[in-house]
Amino acid sequence: MPRSLKEKYDEHLTFDALLEAHQRASKTKRNSKEVIKFEIDLESNLANLYKQLKNGTYEMGKYREFIITEPKTRIIRSLPYVDRIVHQWYIYEFIKPYIVPRFIHDTYACIEGRGTHLAIDTLQKYMRKMRRKYGSYYIVKCDIKGFFYNIDKDVLFTILKRLIRDQKLLALTHKFIYEKSSDKKGLPIGNYTSQYFANIYLNGLDHYLKEKRRLSYYVRYMDDFICLVETEEEAKEILASIRDYVEEKLHLELNEKSEYFLNHFGVEFCGFHIYEDYRMLRKRSRKKMSKKIKKWNQLYQAGALDLKEVLTSWNAWIAHSSHGSCYHLQEKFYQRMLFKEYLPFRNQTNVKPLP
Repeated sequence: MPRSLKEKYDEHLTFDALLEAHQRASKTKRNSKEVIKFEIDLESNLANLYKQLKNGTYEMGKYREFIITEPKTRIIRSLPYVDRIVHQWYIYEFIKPYIVPRFIHDTYACIEGRGTHLAIDTLQKYMRKMRRKYGSYYIVKCDIKGFFYNIDKDVLFTILKRLIRDQKLLALTHKFIYEKSSDKKGLPIGNYTSQYFANIYLNGLDHYLKEKRRLSYYVRYMDDFICLVETEEEAKEILASIRDYVEEKLHLELNEKSEYFLNHFGVEFCGFHIYEDYRMLRKRSRKKMSKKIKKWNQLYQAGALDLKEVLTSWNAWIAHSSHGSCYHLQEKFYQRMLFKEYLPFRNQTNVKPLP
């Protein structure tokens, strides 16, 4: 693997690559006005975008902002559709093939073939190995305070300059990080590039813990990460070294909830409370589904429930919760629904068709 990304911009800037980026960007937005308008004159719009990227005149559009409240309140910033095409092209042509392979094996966010469920599978496997080796052991659990909002743009760009030596690509990278905002810190939540930049930002910490500190049992999902060590002294020392690293190298702070504790308490990670032999959905996830069912029942009684939407949500929750020891919880929630005859559950064959 090359030490840095050199002279690749023009090689990867093709009409076909931009067309593929458009197809990915529009995949879940086929009926949006922006996509329809762009596709009315698709060839000309892509040719114009190609020309702007080729001669360096491409400028990002204006952000739209909106607020989401789940899983917690956040400001989401969304770019116009044409910019999302550029982000798709940038990530697929450069970040995924050249930079993602530099990540350690045990980081799981935003990487094809990994994800939350593999992260919790791996962590539980490591917990079992530690129990076999030592009986009891210590868990160091950390996350970053206000991670996306506090990423230092200068530190991020310095990291990327070590990886990217192609000047055209570096100029585009600079636009993504600095343009449309005078803030010195923070990446916009909602940008496709942000999740990859965030992963790159913590990649140095991953290598530090795995290679310098020689931690065999370490798992990270975005800014949540777990270390497993034998003794309390090791746990205390590792937590201190992580705190020093993120403050000195990354200009970040650990969340005040970052701590270490004995393994018999289990650990919350990626939506589950995990022990060596089983795992349960975290309390917040159970409460959220309980509230959903209450609302669905009220809408059903009022004749205003969208059963197709509920079916999608229910199937997704069943798939997710099935990665834990949730048999009785699933049964409990299923029985509470007034319209359960329309929902598939445990290979039932007598499910009523949706009206």
